[in-house]
Amino acid sequence: MIRSYFKIAWYLLMLTSLYAAAQKSSPGNQTDAFIERQMREAHITGLSLAVVENGKVVKASGYGSANVENRVPATARTVYKIASVSKQFLAAGMLLLQQDGKLNITDNLSRYIPEAPVAWKAITLQRLLNHTAGLPLDIPAFDPYKVQTDSALTRSLFSVPLLFVPGDSLSYSNAAYFVIAEVIRRVSGMPWDVFIGKRILRPLDMTATRTTTTTELVADRARGYNVKKGITTNAEDWIAVRPSGAFLSSVMDMAKWDIALYGSGILTAESKRQLWSPAKGNTGWEAAYGLGWGLSPFQGHKRVFHNGGLPGFSADFERFVDDRLMVIVLCNTEGIDAGMLAVTIAGFYNKELQPKKP
Repeated sequence: MIRSYFKIAWYLLMLTSLYAAAQKSSPGNQTDAFIERQMREAHITGLSLAVVENGKVVKASGYGSANVENRVPATARTVYKIASVSKQFLAAGMLLLQQDGKLNITDNLSRYIPEAPVAWKAITLQRLLNHTAGLPLDIPAFDPYKVQTDSALTRSLFSVPLLFVPGDSLSYSNAAYFVIAEVIRRVSGMPWDVFIGKRILRPLDMTATRTTTTTELVADRARGYNVKKGITTNAEDWIAVRPSGAFLSSVMDMAKWDIALYGSGILTAESKRQLWSPAKGNTGWEAAYGLGWGLSPFQGHKRVFHNGGLPGFSADFERFVDDRLMVIVLCNTEGIDAGMLAVTIAGFYNKELQPKKP
């Protein structure tokens, strides 16, 4: 979920002194020293990161353990649950269908789910994608230990009152992305994860990226952990797939995705413009969220990003588009501020992203 980590005043002084002390080191060495310190202080079990500059991977490393019990180290190829970072793939899937001429994101949802209640009449596909539809945060009928279809879970929302008139406000909604997944299935004629695999993952050779599973064998999979009062325990492992946080991936695969987003092989320039345009309300207000992406600038630089968390996992994906710099941080420890880690690392590679001295 997008959190308020971009309000970083509380650690600016710490970062300023850290950057000053590290000026003579290479960005890679600065990153290693910073992460190793954070691993100790925040009790992070395992972490992988990648940095891409100008279309090239310049740093890809793993730290700590992917699996504590079997003493498996984390590497750049370790596979983690990426939680809500997954939303950008659902949004991209919707825009691919628009590029195919099969829908328009300004269409009313009722065109694709005609059984939707009258109260949903003003909901468009775009409002689902940018959290202005008025749907609740989560689906009350969702059970992490019960496999249910997206269609059934979408129907269970019909009796839940909207939080507001669509377009009157913005409220982050995992539930909306279940509905999006159902629309992708109906319009594409195939399961939404199959569609995304066919149109995004396979063309980019993102072989480590797939929907979560507790039964299938997944090479290099990280185990998720909770750490409380210095004690590490295994986290819950949900069997239900949430479209809002569906995917497993590695930092190397996410680097491929970042590089692809600068080209037009998957998404057109117009699709990317729509992805990264702020949500607009009925009265003209704007919010710092696009279609599956957060849009808050950092240190005056254009930034598109998303973070996420699930039991046992924390993730953050930062793209400084005009600087052609990307940092992805994936952890197998719950509750880690991966966003703080990622933007700090970005500052090692671009001094303009370092916090200004008071």
